[in-house]
Amino acid sequence: MGIHPRQWTKMTTAALAAAWLGTSLVVTPVQAAEKVTVFAAASLKNALDDTTAAWQKETGKEATTSYAASSALAKQIESGAPADIFISADLDWMDYVAKKNLIKEDTRKNLLGNRIVLVAAKDKAEPVEIKKGFDLAKLLGDGRLAMGAVDSVPAGKYGKAALESLGTWSSVENKVAGAESVRAALLLVSRGEAPYGIVYQTDAAADKEVKIVGTFPDDSHKPIIYPIAILAESKNADAVSLFDYIKSDKAVPFFEKQGFTILK
Repeated sequence: MGIHPRQWTKMTTAALAAAWLGTSLVVTPVQAAEKVTVFAAASLKNALDDTTAAWQKETGKEATTSYAASSALAKQIESGAPADIFISADLDWMDYVAKKNLIKEDTRKNLLGNRIVLVAAKDKAEPVEIKKGFDLAKLLGDGRLAMGAVDSVPAGKYGKAALESLGTWSSVENKVAGAESVRAALLLVSRGEAPYGIVYQTDAAADKEVKIVGTFPDDSHKPIIYPIAILAESKNADAVSLFDYIKSDKAVPFFEKQGFTILK
């Protein structure tokens, strides 16, 4: 098959240009943009999945989210795990990475609020009045209290603080089943492996097998605040777009549907 004169002219021109520049004529395929990687507290899963899906649909960009306890994610970030955005379930673990200069400090913002609740399996859920000195040990009987690990997982830390404030911690300390994340604690109750658990209000809304039987007073623990920030090592240009979307009014319905409070 012959080459049309116009094609030959274009090819010759391109070849001459390449020779003039001292380069070979190589066509480099356009690389696909990297996905934005989000590290987020386990309790955010339902709301954040919906938020990122809406952003992807609107922009055509892609994101992937890794969910775990904020403590575990902070340690991974410290160890150099590649991520673009971090959303913690408490201020402590955001402070932890911030002090190591691992976030872009000017992007940090308090995004959401939450509450901690006492849950039970839905078929055994009787209301519990959570007040000073309430007898949680009696409610548990021989069973265990499912919580996030009280020394590291934010929901576990809030739960322990609340029980201490209410004068109940010492009576249940030896009955605690510490879990690696708040969602893991929720699963223990959902599966019937623990009669009661302390989780976020938003987690209870995400599992139809459990029911809230009581809500801890807001003054029994520090305010529950979820901060967000872009990580210092992020080089993904799309990270800012997703970050802004998560903070925008467009994302509000997804968070409110799960029971989060929007912090302005």
